Amino acid sequence: MSLLSIFKNSNKNKQQTLITGDDNFLNDYLARFFTHEEIFSSFDKLTIDCEIDSLDELIAELTESSLFSQKKIITVKNPFFLTAKVPQKFKRQLEQLQQIFANIDQLDDIVVLVASYDKLDRRKKLTKTILNNFNVVDTKIKNYEVSKTIQAMIKSEGYQISTSALHLLLERSDQVLDTTLSNFNKLKALANDGKITIEEIEKNIDLSLAQNVFSIMETALNHDYREAIERLENQLREGSNPIQLLAVFENQLELILVVKILKKRGRSESEIAKLLGIHPYRVKVALRNQLTISKLEILLKRAIELDFNYKNGRYRESDFLKLFILSV
Repeated sequence: MSLLSIFKNSNKNKQQTLITGDDNFLNDYLARFFTHEEIFSSFDKLTIDCEIDSLDELIAELTESSLFSQKKIITVKNPFFLTAKVPQKFKRQLEQLQQIFANIDQLDDIVVLVASYDKLDRRKKLTKTILNNFNVVDTKIKNYEVSKTIQAMIKSEGYQISTSALHLLLERSDQVLDTTLSNFNKLKALANDGKITIEEIEKNIDLSLAQNVFSIMETALNHDYREAIERLENQLREGSNPIQLLAVFENQLELILVVKILKKRGRSESEIAKLLGIHPYRVKVALRNQLTISKLEILLKRAIELDFNYKNGRYRESDFLKLFILSV
């Protein structure tokens, strides 16, 4: 099964493909996987980046006859001609591209446009032509869909992962799709019989910054302040910025607070996850926290004050973070 089929497709029967969505890492990953599928094994692979290569070069490749040459699959990165801001000097090239893409069915080669933009200019004639003549793959997903998407991608690539191993992989990737994909790539070579195990994840994927900060907070909540301070100092020695660490503390406290308030108002875990746009596992972890709503409010207010004072130059060293940890 193609990885592209996991996402929303406008017409799977068309091989000419437009991959769109604002996640450049994901889009490149999908384009690379698609162009190396077995069906295209005999095709020459070519990549043109419109921010580096000229549009004339792209046009030349698209109009070159394949009669005496091998068929090509052309990956076109950064097709800025699909956006609203295109300089007038490219008018001639845009007209040529319009003609080429209007007759794309007559082309022997396959074109894969990778448009990692927030928005395409759908009013433009050229954009409309491409949207009509290409299979448009929309890669935008909600935060709470990351787990389901990653699981489907892992399965599609022929690997197996248990629910607990998937949770661990997501934890160590901060529930971020790009980071999870990157970590998955590290694990592929280590997967025996195609199985990605908890043991391999623990051994080869480091704790994320958020997880390290979370462990500091958890240790402090258990009143093991010596251990908490030791872990904090380790993070600082490894190069973490004090204000960066404080920002993670703030985010965690805010998340736990909001989750507990919503739960108190009768919302279910799944409703909270969708409302906040986060993975359900993060909701479950937040609800396990023993801090009361009133204590969380106090700590969050204190963290915000420390943030303000640090940015205004009142604190110059990292000792203020230690004081914050000791106040938990």
